[in-house]
Parts: sequence; structure tokens; C-alpha cells
Amino acid sequence: MVEPRPARRGRRRDRRVYLGSHPVLFALLAATRRVPVRRIGRIVLVHDAVPFADALRRVPLDRSAERTTAGAARRATGGDGFLFDQDGAGHRRTRRDAASVFSADGVARLRPVWLDVLRRRLAPLGDGAEVDVVGLVAELSGASTAAMLDVSVPAHALTAAARSAAALAARGHLPGLRWPGRARRDRAATASAAAELTRLLGGPADEAARAGMLAVASINTTVAAIPRAVAWCADDRLWPAADRADSRAALVAELLRVTAPSPVLPRVVAGTAELADTRPLRAGTRLRPGDRLLLVARYAARAGAPHPDPGAPVPAAVGHLVFGTGPHHCPGARLAHAQLDDVLAALAPYRPVVTGARVDRRSALPGWARLTVRATR
Repeated sequence: MVEPRPARRGRRRDRRVYLGSHPVLFALLAATRRVPVRRIGRIVLVHDAVPFADALRRVPLDRSAERTTAGAARRATGGDGFLFDQDGAGHRRTRRDAASVFSADGVARLRPVWLDVLRRRLAPLGDGAEVDVVGLVAELSGASTAAMLDVSVPAHALTAAARSAAALAARGHLPGLRWPGRARRDRAATASAAAELTRLLGGPADEAARAGMLAVASINTTVAAIPRAVAWCADDRLWPAADRADSRAALVAELLRVTAPSPVLPRVVAGTAELADTRPLRAGTRLRPGDRLLLVARYAARAGAPHPDPGAPVPAAVGHLVFGTGPHHCPGARLAHAQLDDVLAALAPYRPVVTGARVDRRSALPGWARLTVRATR
């Protein structure tokens, strides 16, 4: 049984991440979230699970357009967006290559790497010391990604380069004021960060760019998601569920749903299409080439409600939308579940509480810059 929870503090704390890191974007999303599909000029916001899945499965998309996930991937790595902007046979070949990396065997091969980091970094909890979960996860993700790519790169250096490249690249498609000359400086800084990332990874340019794309995606989502999930678990006293294997898998899925590491998927429409409105007697939304879609995974997966409950999780088909759907779903979902599962299992015996938290205002994805915890037993 999950211990009684006197207050739902997890959601209140997690809301600070959005308000502190990307306030303009999430104010817009929150104001429109009750409408399944809403057009604002050439921007179409999609909040509901049905049109969200429809857009990814059926709507023709320009996967090489600027101000999309593919565009950010190109800026961050200095190469093509690969998984993000490919289609057809090329995309299928790339996904087959990625599938071997993120398969059950591939994840099992990487698991000893992050378990070693957990053992070392969590040992101070047993002596009453505080531990920074963000620092822990930064090392965990960097070490795991280096092993996945089979490169000899210090974990902290790879993590820092991947996070810097992603943060700079993301500025190009986030709403907000654009000061004169800022775009030019951002492009130069992004190119420099991409060059540093490919230098670290080494090898031929195409291979380095491909490895950089995987590093950027894996490290940034991991560093964004796991500390937020840990904070939510501590605030809502979910550790008893995390302490048992029979309930931990459901808890992991629920925490990934409510944290939605990649909360918005920006896309550009390549051809005419229509998104159905799930409200009765409402006409669908016509899409034209060049329309920008903001696919809000956060609301499509019902991250706004209910609270994470391993005893009564939302349907898997809905919760899994945080990883996309169809031919372009995230191939790293298995890895994300496995890493969060092991982090929660390692922390649960300590029943940690949050002692300090600071929002990361520069990251590409909503997250904490620092999250300290201490054991209560």
C-alpha cells in the first residue's frame, strides 16, 4: 500500500519547472489546453490524444523544416536530423540501427554502467549527507551514452556538450522576444557547441553527427525527466510503491507520463490534411502546407491530471504518447523506463525528501538545475 499523502505537493513543485524555464510557451499552452485543436494564425495547437496521434501517423510533415525538432537536431549536431527528419527507406534503415542500440539486449549491456554510478553517487545518503540528483543523473546519462556510442569520453564532458548544444539550438523555435543581433549570436554559439560535441565524439563527420544526435536526445531527456520524477516521488510519498518490483514498473510509467520530458513536439505540415475535432458536432481543422503544428505531448498524455497512481494508471496507449507514436515514436522509451526504474529502486530504501531545488532556466527541456535530497531512514 502507498503511504497516505497529506498533500499533492508533487504537482505544485513540478509546475515551478515550467514557470521558471519556459514561461511564455507554457502560458500559451495552458491558456488553450481545454480545446483539442486550436488554430492561431498559421500555428495549430494540438492537445488531445486522438488528433495528436493522428498528426504523427497520418498528416504529411516537412521533416527538414526549420523551427522543428529536426531543425533543432541539425543545429545541435551540425548534421542531418536523422531519425527526426528522415522518411521512407532511409528512415527505416536508421531506425533499424537505433533499434539494436535500444533493444532489450542493448539496454542490458548498458545497465551495469549506470548501476555503478548509482552505487557511488548514492552512498553518501547512508551517512546522512545530501545528494544532488541532477549531478547524479548528469553523470549517469553521460556514462551510459558514452558506452552506448562506444566512445572514450568523460561522462561530465559529454553531458555538458550535449546539454549546451541542445539549449542553444532550442532557442530558435521557442516563443519570446528577439533582440537585435541575438539570432546571429545564437547561430554562432550553436555552431560552436555543435563543433565541440562532434570533436568529443570523433570519427567521420557523418558518424559524429549521427552519434551527436543520439547523445543530445538521450542525455537531455534523461537529465530533464529523472530528477523531476524523483522530486514528485518524494513530495507525494510514493517511495513504498518504488520499493516493490510489482508496483515500480507502473509507477515509472506514471511518472514519465506526468513529467512528459519532451512536452511539445514542433512540426511543419507538408500537404493538405484535416485533424478531426473530438468534441461533438465540431468541424475538423483544415491543415495547409507550411502550417506549424505544436503537438503538446504533455496534455495528450494527460499529464495535467490525474496524479501519478501506480495502483490505477492511465491506459498505456495514452501514457505512452509522451514518447510519440507511429513510425516516428521515440526508440529510447525502453532505456528511459529502465533507467528511471533503477534510480527509484536505489533511492526507495532511503525514503529521501527534497531539501533544495533550483530551476534550470537555460535548458532545452524543462528541468531542475539542482535538486538535493537527504535520507529519512
